[in-house]
Amino acid sequence: MEDDLPIRKIIHVDMDAFYASVEQLDHPELRGKPLAVGGSEKRGVVSAASYEARKFGVRSAMSGVIAKERCPELIFVRPRFERYAEISKQIRAIFYEYTNLVEPLSLDEAYLDVTENKKGNPSATLIAKEIRAAIKDRLGLNASAGISINKFVAKVASDVNKPNGQKTVPPEEVLPFLEALDIKKFYGVGKVMKEKMYRHGIFTGKDLKEKELEFLEAHFGKSGAYFYQIVRGIQHSEVQPERTRKSLAAERTFNENITSEIFMLERLEQIAEEVERRLKKSKVAGKTITLKIKYSDFTLQTRSKTLPLYISSKSLIMENVKDLLYQSELKNSVRLLGISISNLNNEGSKKQESTPQEQSIDVQLKLDF
Repeated sequence: MEDDLPIRKIIHVDMDAFYASVEQLDHPELRGKPLAVGGSEKRGVVSAASYEARKFGVRSAMSGVIAKERCPELIFVRPRFERYAEISKQIRAIFYEYTNLVEPLSLDEAYLDVTENKKGNPSATLIAKEIRAAIKDRLGLNASAGISINKFVAKVASDVNKPNGQKTVPPEEVLPFLEALDIKKFYGVGKVMKEKMYRHGIFTGKDLKEKELEFLEAHFGKSGAYFYQIVRGIQHSEVQPERTRKSLAAERTFNENITSEIFMLERLEQIAEEVERRLKKSKVAGKTITLKIKYSDFTLQTRSKTLPLYISSKSLIMENVKDLLYQSELKNSVRLLGISISNLNNEGSKKQESTPQEQSIDVQLKLDF
C-alpha cells in the first residue's frame, strides 16, 4: 500500500442465504430442508437457495428445471419481497446504532464505515461481532462479515468464513491477502476476463501485481489501471450513505411462454403499474424507457428510447412501451418481460466525495482492527 492511502475501518455485512433464511424463519417446517425461493420445477429462475440446497449445487440465477434435477427433494416457495424489505429495514436499524455511514448494496448486504462510531469502540472486529450477534438475537438470522481498510477487501473477506462467520484483514495483512487471492475473486473479472487473464499467466493477485501498469493498460484497457491499484490495496471509494438510484425496474417470468402481443400487452400493463408505484415511492421520474424481452430459448433482447421529458405515470410508460414492443418482430415465444426507467431526475442529489487528501490518515498509526 502507498503511504498516503486513506486508512479506514470498513465492515461489509452480508446476510446468509437471506431470502431462504427468512422463509425458514417464518415457516419452521422448512428448516433444515433444501429450499429455493422463486422458480419452479417446470420453469422460472431461482432467486435464492438455502445452504441445504447449495450442497446439491443449487444456486441463484439457475433455472428451476436444472435445480430440481440436481436436488429432487428441493422445495420451491414464492418470493415475498415486502417481507424481505421489512426484515432488511430492521437489520439496517441495527447498523445505524453504530454509524450513520451505511451504504446498502441490496436488501441483504451493506458497507459500514466505523472508523469513528457511535459506540466509541476502536475495534471494527468487535463491532462486526456485536452487529452479527444483535441480528441473530433480535431477528433469528445469521450474517457474515468482512472487515478491512477499504470496501473491496472487506467485501472479499466477508466470503471467507461464510456462513455465520467473519474475517478481518488488518492493514499489515492486506497485501499478502490480495497476493494469495484467486484472480476470479477480483471484481471485474468475469468469465471472459478470467480467460484473458489466464492467457497472460495471471492466476493470482501475486501474478497480477507483477505486471506493469503499461502492460495492464495495453491488454485490459481502462480496467488496467483499476487492477493495478486494487491489487496494491489502493481504493479511495468512500462508504456513501446516500447512493443515487440510477434506474427503477420490474419484470415478470411467465408460467407458460407467450406468443401473442395482445397477451404481452396485458402483462406489460401490470408491470408498468408496478414501475409507476416504485417511481412514486422513490419520488423520481425518468426519461429513458427500456423494454426487456427474454425468449423461450433464453436469448435476451432490450429495446430503449429516450424522451425529451421526464415521465412517471403508467399511461405514458405504456404509450412508449407499445412503441418498443411493435418496433420489430418477435424472434420467438416469450418467457419474461420487463420494463425499466433510467436517466432519472435525481442526479443532482449525490453527495460530493471528499478527496483522498481530506480523508487521509497516517498509515503508521497502529489502528486496532
